[in-house]
Amino acid sequence: MRSKFAMVGEWLRNRAENLIAFMLLGMFVIFLMQIAFRYVLNVSIGWTHEASVALWIWMVLFGSAFVIREIDEIRFDLFWGPAADGPRRVMQVISAVSLVFLFGWSLPAVIDYVTFMKVESTAYLKIRFDYLFSIYVVFAVAMIIRYVWLCVQAIRGKAPESFDPTKASSGV
Repeated sequence: MRSKFAMVGEWLRNRAENLIAFMLLGMFVIFLMQIAFRYVLNVSIGWTHEASVALWIWMVLFGSAFVIREIDEIRFDLFWGPAADGPRRVMQVISAVSLVFLFGWSLPAVIDYVTFMKVESTAYLKIRFDYLFSIYVVFAVAMIIRYVWLCVQAIRGKAPESFDPTKASSGV
């Protein structure tokens, strides 16, 4: 039987996927509006491009922080794939420590930059850039937490999953 913690985590991950799906739907509708206004009504509207870019930024970073699983991340399969559990654990620790260090080292500057950007806003929608870029701070913190957890797991002896190309799918 799965723990309540795992069930709540899965429920939250599913809601995050739902939110990304709605962002993608919004981006698609805005894209269709942009086409209709430009080529049917012969009117150029700038806010559609701005909204699409903002949604794209949020989809990518929010999805990377809360939806993408560790096994779904891009790796150098030339080394990772054929490696046994022990070497994969070592690679996991090295990459996790490196990423935690880099994200942690850059985090104060990132927070400083994001808070500084409150003085600027987007041209059409007037969205303050600190609101727009705040998702990167969330992403960076989520990556630090994820890789600390993966490092602890690898040190405790749990090897990361190996990729089996015979079971590759689209995630469905």
